[in-house]
Amino acid sequence: MSARSRSRSILVSGARALGLLAAAMLAVTLAGCAGSAGGARMHGGTEELKTASDQTSADKRASIRLQLAVGYFQDGKMEVALDEVKQAIAANPDLADAYGLRALIYAQMGELALADDNFQRALKIAPRNPELANNYGSFLCQQGRGAQAIPLFESALHNPAYQSPVKALLNAGSCSLKMQKYDAAERYLLDALRYEPDHLPTNVNLARVYYERRDVQRAGFFINRVKAVAKLDGLPADVLWLAVRIDRKLGDKGAEAASATQLRRHHAGSPEYAALQRGAFDE
Repeated sequence: MSARSRSRSILVSGARALGLLAAAMLAVTLAGCAGSAGGARMHGGTEELKTASDQTSADKRASIRLQLAVGYFQDGKMEVALDEVKQAIAANPDLADAYGLRALIYAQMGELALADDNFQRALKIAPRNPELANNYGSFLCQQGRGAQAIPLFESALHNPAYQSPVKALLNAGSCSLKMQKYDAAERYLLDALRYEPDHLPTNVNLARVYYERRDVQRAGFFINRVKAVAKLDGLPADVLWLAVRIDRKLGDKGAEAASATQLRRHHAGSPEYAALQRGAFDE
């Protein structure tokens, strides 16, 4: 069971959509609800992964509670979601996805120490779960712990069962960008682009990478891709401001003016528009 990404993505984008961990993608994907707890059963001395036929009545209760918790989480009802998760864990204390969801709930509530503890519990139960690794990596990067986050993204990417590598690639690229490791960021983001060439956050972050490296021609190429796949008036302030600065360096006055107009029209109260007003193009 997967919880769909919400517009106010919890771990990747922080307060600003398409900002550093861009991508608003992150993503609350809980792999397999009841079946992905990392649990196993013994068969002839060998561990076997659990399947649906191994579910006990307690497992089923936990799965139902977890599904309810995901729904409440998506609706922004954090306290109710937290209570449902608590009941899921009471029914099945080894349900890794329940701890993973509880970590996301605590992160949304600003309870960062509790979020961290629950991510660690989840990965202790299910160390090979790529979604948990990706989500925990995103959380760590938001806390300025990028050096710890990158190995988690790599763990997800090297898992052949991972069905969403573009998410971990984007997160790893965004996190590397935050750490000013531009070569690594470029590598991850270009790999992500091969999966989804028109993916907006990937193109935004590649424009950022090349802008920071003063490769204005390539920065312009990717900011133009952004403009091609999204309406200019729908872009967030930080992306419009990036476009203004790139177009200014390229000497494209028309494009610069168009982005500046949208920044003024839709984000007049933003720090980016304040920077535009004072001419702080190189800050």
